[in-house]
Amino acid sequence: MDKVLLDYGSGGRASHRFVNELFFKHLGNDILARMDDAAVLQLRGPVAMSTDSFVVDPVFFPGGDIGSLAVHGTVNDVAMMGARPLYLTCGFILEEGLPMQDLERIVASMGEAARAAGVRIVAGDTKVVPRGAADKIFINTTGLGELLVDPAPSGHRAAVGDAVLVSGSMGDHGLAILSTREGLSFDSPVVSDSAALGGLVEKLLAAVPGVHVLRDPTRGGLATTLNEIAGQSGVGVELAEEAIPVNAAVAGGCAVLGLDPLYLANEGKFLCILPESEAEAALAVLRADRLGLGAARIGRVVAGHPGKVAMVTPLGGKRLLGMLEGEQLPRIC
Repeated sequence: MDKVLLDYGSGGRASHRFVNELFFKHLGNDILARMDDAAVLQLRGPVAMSTDSFVVDPVFFPGGDIGSLAVHGTVNDVAMMGARPLYLTCGFILEEGLPMQDLERIVASMGEAARAAGVRIVAGDTKVVPRGAADKIFINTTGLGELLVDPAPSGHRAAVGDAVLVSGSMGDHGLAILSTREGLSFDSPVVSDSAALGGLVEKLLAAVPGVHVLRDPTRGGLATTLNEIAGQSGVGVELAEEAIPVNAAVAGGCAVLGLDPLYLANEGKFLCILPESEAEAALAVLRADRLGLGAARIGRVVAGHPGKVAMVTPLGGKRLLGMLEGEQLPRIC
């Protein structure tokens, strides 16, 4: 079988062969192998749960693919609630005619990403739609994890006087997708930052359990995510322009294309808002991990202009950063 056929979504003998020979090969574990209608899981106490759908175009890009991205995206959403991600479900919408070589590469990548993140894929579903009814492959993932701290970090908990940190450079994923999609090249390669952040978050919370907010700035980027938090908490945020880390290749590419890296998606970075007294300890933890080497303090939470984000320029001027208007780059994740 070199291409996905409609028969593979029928629920019959072809479906069973398809699932056993492909998905169980790369995603199998003792829970999934039971092949029941639902998984029985062992969870203690409060849990965090998130679901997301992935339609990224192209499905393969520098630094990842739709399979690893589907794992990373949902693992990270669960981790942002101060939880240890444990379980994932996955649903596949496949277009008839999708090359089996591409599908196996995606599923294998998904299995590798799940194992590296310490999560098990325990339930799933596969549907095949006629050629032209979808674009190659769409994936939905749902994640469950056990909360590590109480109260859990939340966008409603930012407090005046808090420090605003980021775990690394902004805009890498968004520009990597755009450059691949449009066949653009830059002096230095731009690679997606797609990565699972659960382990880094767990280290952070072990050292600094009083973190107020964790959030991964995906679609809409840093500026939009901070506007969401400012609105949830009823506070203002002030950023220092020169403190925000942006890789030189991303900055150069954005300058050429007329894009703002603060509105580009990230898939392996997170925002951390916490009491000022804990900022240095948090930065030390982040910078000790390869996923947080570029961590920086970029601003503070203020009482003025509640619900808004202001950028302070190197000359001391201020300008408001609004939320993203329209769709800067569709199908980014």
